[in-house]
Amino acid sequence: MRWRSRSAAETRAAARSLAREVGPSGAVVALRGALGAGKTVFAKGLAEGLGLPPEILASPTFTIAQELDAPGGLRLVHADLFRVESAAELEAAGWLDWLAPGTLLAVEWADRWPDELPSDRLDIELRRETGGEGSERELEARALGPAAAALLARWQARRESGGVGAP
Repeated sequence: MRWRSRSAAETRAAARSLAREVGPSGAVVALRGALGAGKTVFAKGLAEGLGLPPEILASPTFTIAQELDAPGGLRLVHADLFRVESAAELEAAGWLDWLAPGTLLAVEWADRWPDELPSDRLDIELRRETGGEGSERELEARALGPAAAALLARWQARRESGGVGAP
């Protein structure tokens, strides 16, 4: 699934609609893109979709991850792998706990540790549009695995039905 976002608000709305489709078992969302591509903006939209205030979520670059309990029962883990130096450091930070059922794990800089990512995940690439407004982005979502495919199908159905915040 591919679409254009014309603003940070549209990017957050797309993520908000995705979060509303995540079931009680949770999901892994691998966010990829250059610095400033909108990964943290997308993560803030996921938080909103789970009923959390977006301002509670900051870029976790210096803390590696933020763990938040959402009102609906899911736990949101927002991880940033940019400064992680080894798989051992990632595991020591809590990686295996973040993969527990009932967690929506949003991973920024997921491409830094692709071998550590679960095989069943939703990959989302965010790219700045060249020649457009500064906040325009192209987003592309790809499902890897059956649970991610089902999640992507629900998200796409919401989009096609014109659901609020549909990408």
